[in-house]
Amino acid sequence: MRVPRLERELGLEVYASQSPGIGGRIRQFPEDFVVEEVLVDGSKAEIRKAEIEPPKGRGGYLVCLLVKRDWDTLLAVREVAKQLGISLERIQIAGIKDAKALTAQHITISRITPEQASQVKIEDVALHPLYYSNGKLSSRLLLGNQFHILIRSIPHPSDIIRHRIEKVQDELSNVGGLTNFFGHQRFGTVRPITHLVGKHLAKGDLEQAALRFLAEPSPYEHPESRESRQQLKDTGDFKEALRIFPRLLKYERLMLYHLARQPRDFLGAFRRLPLKLRRLFVQAYQSFIFNRFLSQRVRRGIPLNKAQTGDYVLGLDSDWLPTARFTQVTAQSLHSVQNAIDEKKMYIAIPLIGMGQNPSGGVQGEIEREILEAENLAPNDFKVSSMPETSAPGGLRTILTPIINVSIEKLSEDEMNMSKRALKLGFMLRRGSYATVVLREFMKPQDLIKAGF
Repeated sequence: MRVPRLERELGLEVYASQSPGIGGRIRQFPEDFVVEEVLVDGSKAEIRKAEIEPPKGRGGYLVCLLVKRDWDTLLAVREVAKQLGISLERIQIAGIKDAKALTAQHITISRITPEQASQVKIEDVALHPLYYSNGKLSSRLLLGNQFHILIRSIPHPSDIIRHRIEKVQDELSNVGGLTNFFGHQRFGTVRPITHLVGKHLAKGDLEQAALRFLAEPSPYEHPESRESRQQLKDTGDFKEALRIFPRLLKYERLMLYHLARQPRDFLGAFRRLPLKLRRLFVQAYQSFIFNRFLSQRVRRGIPLNKAQTGDYVLGLDSDWLPTARFTQVTAQSLHSVQNAIDEKKMYIAIPLIGMGQNPSGGVQGEIEREILEAENLAPNDFKVSSMPETSAPGGLRTILTPIINVSIEKLSEDEMNMSKRALKLGFMLRRGSYATVVLREFMKPQDLIKAGF
C-alpha cells in the first residue's frame, strides 16, 4: 500500500497492515484529540477531575494536574513558571503531550505552596495542586497515555468502518503489535524540519541549524509565517525578522531577539531556547534514523516478532515496559530468546544510534550500516561538541509496542461534516509510543495535512 511522500521523508516508509483504511480527519477541534497521562503507580491525570481536596502534608515538591487545550507543552510550562516567578528548572514533567489536543498530565514544582499554584491564570491552561511528594517527576515514572480520539469526516458507511477497523486490528495482532515508529509530531508535518535541524547540530553546523529552524518556509504553514521566513532567507536581516515575525512563533522570536543584537552568535541564540527543545532537535534526528532502520527491516521482509542472529532484545519489567537489560542474539541463544519473545517476556529492539550505541549484528546490522553510510553518520556524531548539553547517548528501542484496550467508543453521523461519519477510538499506549502511528494504520491517510496529522 502506497505511503505518502511526506511520511517517507520522516522515515515512515511502510505500513504494518495492508488492509484499506477508513480515511477521515483528526484534530478538527482540539477536543477531538484527548490525552490523559498514566503513571507507573496507577495515577491517572484526568481531564474532568472530580473535586480536588487541598493538598495536606509536606514535601519538597508539589504535584499538580496540568490540563491544557491547544498548547505546546514546553510553552505552557514556561508560562506557568513565568506566572509563578520561578525558574523553568523548578518544574518537571514526565512527558511531552500533543499540542493541538486537550491533554492532562502531572507536573512537579519545587518549593511552592498550593495557594501559589492556584493563582496561576492562563487562557486554556488549568493548574490544580494535588499532593506533596519527596521526589520530582521524571520520564521513568511515566507508564503511558490513554487516548480518546474522534476521527471525523469518514466517507464510508458504518458497517465498512467497523469491518476495516477489525481487519487492521487482526493484521497488527498477527504481526505482534504496532510498529514502534516515532510519530509525526516528533518531526512536524506542517513544517517537518525538526530532525533536519538536529542533523545540522550533530554535524556541528550551528549556522545552518539556525537558518533551517528560522528561515525554512513551508507551503503548509500560515501565509504570514511563510512570508516572514522567506524574507529572512532572502535578506539575512535578523533585526527586520524580529520586527515582522508573527507573535505566535515564540521559539523563533526567542532566537531572533538574540541574533538581532549578535548576528553571528548562533550558539547563544540556540541557548535562548528551553533545554528540552534543544535536545529534541538532536533526538529527532536519532528518531528519523531509527524509523529508517525499522522501515527497511519491514521492506526486506525480516519478521518483527522472530529474532535473527545479531538482533538486540530487551527484557520487560513488571509493568510490561522495556528495561535496560539487553542481550544480543547468537546462534546458540536464538531458540531460548524466541521462546521468551513468544511468551511476551522480551521484545526485539534496534538501536537509537548515539554516543556509545553501535549498530546491530547480522542482517539487521547490514541495513543499519548502509543507512549510516548514506547519511555520512557515525555514532560519535551525536556527541555535540558545540553544545554538549544536547549530546545524545543513544540506546535501544523495541520495534513493536502493544496497543492496549482498543475500542470503538462511538460511531455516528458527523454533525460537523454533512453525510460523513465520525468514529471515536479509545486505546492506551506505553510511554514513548505515538497515537498518530496507530491512527495512520487505521486511516491510511494520503494527504497528511488535510487529515490533521
